[in-house]
Amino acid sequence: MSSSVISNGANLAKYMELPQNGKVIAEYIWIDGTNGIRSKGRTLDKKPTSVDDLPEWNFDGSSTEQAPGHDSDVYLRPVAMYNDPFRRGDNVIVLAECWNNDGTPNKKNHRYAASKLFEAHAEAEMWFGIEQEYTLFDEFGHVYGWPKGGFPGPQGPYYCGVGTGKVYARDVVESHYRACLYAGINISGINAEVMPSQWEFQVGPNLGISMGDQLWVARYLLERVAEDFGVKVSFHPKPLQGDWNGAGCHTNVSTKNMRAEGGMKYIEEAIEKLSLRHKEHISVYGEDNEKRLTGRHETASIAQFSSGVANRGASIRIPRSVNKDGYGYYEDRRPASNIDPYLVTGIMVETVCGSIPGVDMVAEASRE
Repeated sequence: MSSSVISNGANLAKYMELPQNGKVIAEYIWIDGTNGIRSKGRTLDKKPTSVDDLPEWNFDGSSTEQAPGHDSDVYLRPVAMYNDPFRRGDNVIVLAECWNNDGTPNKKNHRYAASKLFEAHAEAEMWFGIEQEYTLFDEFGHVYGWPKGGFPGPQGPYYCGVGTGKVYARDVVESHYRACLYAGINISGINAEVMPSQWEFQVGPNLGISMGDQLWVARYLLERVAEDFGVKVSFHPKPLQGDWNGAGCHTNVSTKNMRAEGGMKYIEEAIEKLSLRHKEHISVYGEDNEKRLTGRHETASIAQFSSGVANRGASIRIPRSVNKDGYGYYEDRRPASNIDPYLVTGIMVETVCGSIPGVDMVAEASRE
């Protein structure tokens, strides 16, 4: 792999050790017009103790597909702050919402609408846990570690695999794991996936809007870590055609009532509500998801809603332990790996807990 695309850590280290003379660097990150992540840094005079200490900022939205060139300023409003594992010290990562200069949320700011739903249904105490799958490629666009011009052996030994030839890029994955923990992300685990060079990390359980916040920051950290290794990260739900698993963002959901004794009643009620809005959910569950939800490779058909106990070929899976205990959570297996988690968590609370005036998550997804 060409060293020209890999960070030179040894040279960088001697500069990273230089004192900052009381200043703090805040790296602002945001969601761009392509459902990707952008960032830029600014200097602060002192360490911020909360997002209230962070200034509003702006950027050129015409360069991120978020605004026209003749009216290009888009404003960044800080909503969450995390420790910076790359600069360390008092430096921070700042997650920001994007706002237009007329005071309306930018077209890719789906956080605002989702947060209104969570505020309206705060008493439900809806928890989420999202399983983010992703695939690693080398600088030339080949699946990382695969034979050039060929393929590895069939799927089977790679899921949660151990050993050379069964797992690839564990150094990237472990680095990302530590970076998330340092940043303050509620990362709950990692594992190698069914397709070689495909991995998963889990974030949660998280309450309400913090689920989307932390998943976006965890994705940012993964992309930044991958820079150091000259590796590309793909969140495409079917990065490789053929007899290979796709990549999803299985979303685990639980309300206060579901977690209490007798909670299975509320789980079943939620599943019934979800069955009636299958098409609406699919519409916000990620682009190219039809290439993944084929009814094969541990997926349900995109055309039909289904549910079952311990069934990884269903739209909604009730874990065996939950069915035995009679309370807990359910897993929505339909979301693709490239989801906007604000849309997914937002429509989930909308369907399960009820809509509110002025917010429609399906319409929100197509807002220009």
